[in-house]
Amino acid sequence: MADANPSAVARPPHAYPMAKPGYGKKSAPAQSPRTATDFAHLPPREAQIAAFVDRLPEGAAMDAKSLAAQLPAYGQAACRTALRRLSEAGHLRRVKEHLKGDDGAYHWVTRTYFSRTARDDAWWTAVLAGEVPEPPSGPAPRSRAYAALAAAGRTDPRMTLSHTDCVALEPLAAAWLERGASESHVVRELTAGLPSQVHHAAALARRRLIDKLPPERAPEPPSLTPLRLVECTVCAAPGRPEALPGGLCRDCRGEPQRPASAALTPEEVHARAAILRAINREPERPYGTPVELPAPVGFTLETEKLKEFRH
Repeated sequence: MADANPSAVARPPHAYPMAKPGYGKKSAPAQSPRTATDFAHLPPREAQIAAFVDRLPEGAAMDAKSLAAQLPAYGQAACRTALRRLSEAGHLRRVKEHLKGDDGAYHWVTRTYFSRTARDDAWWTAVLAGEVPEPPSGPAPRSRAYAALAAAGRTDPRMTLSHTDCVALEPLAAAWLERGASESHVVRELTAGLPSQVHHAAALARRRLIDKLPPERAPEPPSLTPLRLVECTVCAAPGRPEALPGGLCRDCRGEPQRPASAALTPEEVHARAAILRAINREPERPYGTPVELPAPVGFTLETEKLKEFRH
């Protein structure tokens, strides 16, 4: 069968067709670096298709028909089943997003979020709600401010700063970045118009960072998280993330439907019919006069309320 054929995925993803603008593949955040064993836990067919999808560019079409057109060994049904299993394994979710287009109007677009790293339902729910996932463990990268200070010496050797100098000056450079300056802007201000000899690069850098600090910029309006609805990977039925575990709806998970409410017993039917007959036979009475209803019902209704039943 084609499932075990490693040459099934032969077409390079760079030639893959793209979806409409705003649609298609969207890489999930906080993924682990790509390795040769990313999809070793999956069956051969799903692993091959997942490896192919992982290398597709952002916005590539990811429906079963588009995949089947590019993967000669697999038909649409096989690709559809593979997408379902990738969803169940935590590698993808189909999502409808309410986004603002270039024309200023809002539109619903369907995107397929793909994660090379398998994630559970709680992680997907948090990401789709706009929460930032925990960064992967490892040494913290140097800040942009530190990088700008270190780059000054590479731009002009007269402004070479040591590691200790960069750490000490980092808060001053960070203030520039917070006010909208770029790293190249910081480097340019530190290296422009230097004297022929610089005897203390750190002192000169401190003086320039303080004296040339840009003005504060107006605060930007807070960014809004787009409205999102998760779709069933198989049938595209929309729902809340918690209602689609594994990215699948109840029907596509094969769960039985909830039983319908129990029907009325014959005794209850007769009792309700007796109440309605009594209401229809009762003549008009002055407001507030109680009306006796037949057993087994032991309560009264006021005349004005009976009028509501008649009409």
